This record gives sequence, C-alpha cells and structure tokens, in this order.
Amino acid sequence: MQGYNETYKLNITGSMEFTAKQIAAYIGGEIVGNEDATVYTFAKIEEGIPGGLSFLSNPKYTSYIYDTQSSIVLVNKDFVAERPISTTLIKTDNAYESLAKLLKLYEASMPKKSGISSLANIAESASIGKNVYIGPFVSIGKKVVIGENTIIEPNTTIGDNVTIGESCHLHAHTTIYHSCKIGNRCVLHSGCVIGADGFGFAPSNNGYEKIPQIGITILEDDVEIGANTCIDRATMGATIIKRGVKLDNLIQIAHNVVIDEHTVMAAQCGVAGSTRIGSWCMIGGQTGFNGHIQIGNQVKVGAHSAISNNVKDGKAVMGYPAFDHAQFARASVVIKKLPEMYREMDTLRKEIELLKQQLTTDGGKA
Repeated sequence: MQGYNETYKLNITGSMEFTAKQIAAYIGGEIVGNEDATVYTFAKIEEGIPGGLSFLSNPKYTSYIYDTQSSIVLVNKDFVAERPISTTLIKTDNAYESLAKLLKLYEASMPKKSGISSLANIAESASIGKNVYIGPFVSIGKKVVIGENTIIEPNTTIGDNVTIGESCHLHAHTTIYHSCKIGNRCVLHSGCVIGADGFGFAPSNNGYEKIPQIGITILEDDVEIGANTCIDRATMGATIIKRGVKLDNLIQIAHNVVIDEHTVMAAQCGVAGSTRIGSWCMIGGQTGFNGHIQIGNQVKVGAHSAISNNVKDGKAVMGYPAFDHAQFARASVVIKKLPEMYREMDTLRKEIELLKQQLTTDGGKA
C-alpha cells in the first residue's frame, strides 16, 4: 500500500494484515468505529469471520451488516445504519470499486512464479524478457517475443512470430496461433484460443472451398479473455480487441470483428464476421450479433438478445430480435396477459355474433 508510513506484517498464515486506518488511507475512506481493527482475509458479508474484510454495495444484503462477524466492512458514503453495528465501517464513494482496488493489491502481494521449466519447448530464435515464468510443457515457436514479468502456465502453445507484452498472464492450455499480437497486462484464461481460422468457406459444385485466413488477431493492453473463449484471425487485416475490453467465458468472436475500448461481454455471446462494437458497451450473456453491422458506443444489450441491425450510440436494447428496451419491457407485460386477453377477445367475438343475429332477426321482423 502507498499513502501511509506504517508497514504491514505477515501473520502466521503467510497473509498480510492491515488495519482499518491503513485501508482507509489507501482508498480514501472514512472510518466509523475502531481504526485499529485488523483484517487478513476477505469474506462475503453474509459469511463474515473475525479478521475478515467484507463490503456492502447491494441493498439486498443490508440486513447482514448488523450481524456480520467480519472485522471491517466497506460501505458507500450514503449508508445510514438503522440499528447498532459492532463491526468497523469504512465509508467510501464506491464500496465495490474500493474492494476491487484492495483485491488487486492483495493479488499483487501474493508470491509470483519464476523461472523456466526444463520441460518447456522454446525455439532458439524466441526472445524472452526478464522475470518471465514458463511452466512445464509450454511450446513457444520461432521468433516469438515475450515481454518482462509475463507468466505462461503449463501446456500453453504459442505459435511462430507471436508478440506478447509485459506483465501478461496466460493460464494453462491457452493457445495463440502464429503472428498474433498480445498487448501489455493481458489475462488469457484456460482454454482460450486466439487466432484460429475464421469461418470462411466459398460454396462450389464440389462442396465448400476453404478461404485462406491470412490476417491476424490483435489484443491491445489490459484485455482479459475468459476460459474457452475463441477469437478468430482475420481473413485479411486484423480482428482487433481494443484496450480494456473484458470478455467472459465461452464467447465466439469471428473474423475481422473490432471491439472498441472498455466494452464488456458476458458468457456465451457470439459475434459474426466484420461487425464492429463500440466502446464502453455492456453486452448481456447469450447475445448474438449478425455480421457486418455497427454497434455504437455506450450501448447496453440485455441477455438472450439477437442483434440483427445497426444500433446507435447510447441505446439500450433487448429481445429476439432486439428492440428498444423500454418497449420490450412493456411488451413483456402484455405477453403475460395474452391468455387472458385471448379469452376476453373470444368472449367478445361470440357476443358480437349474437348481437348480429339479433339485429338480423329484429330487422327481418320489422
């Protein structure tokens, strides 16, 4: 931690201990309670333990704060207790963001792997930076460049001419095809595949002729890719995942797609070829995108949606096919009432038929 002169210590479990005073100084928080309260681990507020640090940002969990055993709880500045609380509170502008900052610090404090396993297969022409860890059964191809402080876990395969930046973490069984480029501080989780061929085939009289995929895939700085997510290489040029993008598990990104900065996408989404998704978008899980469409900046897409056309900046859409989120919400209410509406309509239809018969009979008598 920075911003205070007090030093931390290691407890008997090997974890660092911090006081409320130290934590508040680091995150710019206000202490309510014992500034000397000490924590050495993290815990969910409903499962708090002595020595644990918890947080409260979702009002659904407010009831737990009155009985939690955690020694310190991070809360938003607007939190007002309705009854006595025994734990020490640290009030911040954003409790969840402050927790993320502390978790990142905690992770950085953990011992780092180092060294290159004798069981790794590394081409002589590869360039390996300082303080790189390379685990057993890693395969590194010709003319690969790997930046300083990068961690490459066992059974990872890196093709020829790949460039990987500094302070990256490639988890076990990651595969990076030839010539792809990975920026600094990227995290690639187990089983993800970067740079496989795009799905390009031309129909012919004899079936489908494969179109060679001669482009590459580029991940810019601070990108995180979830487990078993696949990002295809471009037919020509590059498939580009821009700075700060976070992709969840089991996502398919097709050839020549561009995802702009800081967009996040939940699991099981699929993006067809040559689509561009703007910056700071939030995409719900199991959403599908047609090819060759443009998604604006700061677009929000609800889960299970199908995006078949362009979406303008700042829109919130949902549905199958997707349309305006507010309209979808109103339509959903109506859908629930359709059986009742159908019965009422059927009753009205029968009444109208009876009225018609009566009018015909009365008219005939007249």
